Amino acid sequence: WTNEEVRTLLGRFLFSNDTVFKKVEALSGGEKARLALAKMLLQPANLLMLDEPTNHLDIPAKEMLETALQHYDGTAIIISHDRYFISQVANKIVEIREGELRLYRGDYHYYLDKIAEEKERTRLEATEAEKAAKAEAKRAKQKEKDKSRKTTKA
Repeated sequence: WTNEEVRTLLGRFLFSNDTVFKKVEALSGGEKARLALAKMLLQPANLLMLDEPTNHLDIPAKEMLETALQHYDGTAIIISHDRYFISQVANKIVEIREGELRLYRGDYHYYLDKIAEEKERTRLEATEAEKAAKAEAKRAKQKEKDKSRKTTKA
């Protein structure tokens, strides 16, 4: 990388003028996060693992990261609570629920739709099970009444 290419890269990560010469110790948390992301792009890899990458980033830095990830050719595994960010960059969602991995092959909105469908299906199944249990209890009660009538008549 030439100095000009590095400065251009730093500019894409919102470092300008004299901020490119700051010592790392003097950088804010957001600046350090942006610098770490820029360094990752200096040595391209086919896999990125990012844990809460939007922490300490302001809106322009988040937008820059979104754009960089949207154009990233490799695989990115992202752990984040930032729902907007996830909706901008994810094309598959892996959820860990009750010790099991669940894969949703779609973006964040697809994931939300599938979760809503699963909840509705579970609710309907519970309602049907409750109806069946009540019907069975009613049959058992009626059977007991019939049995009791037969015993009384005899």
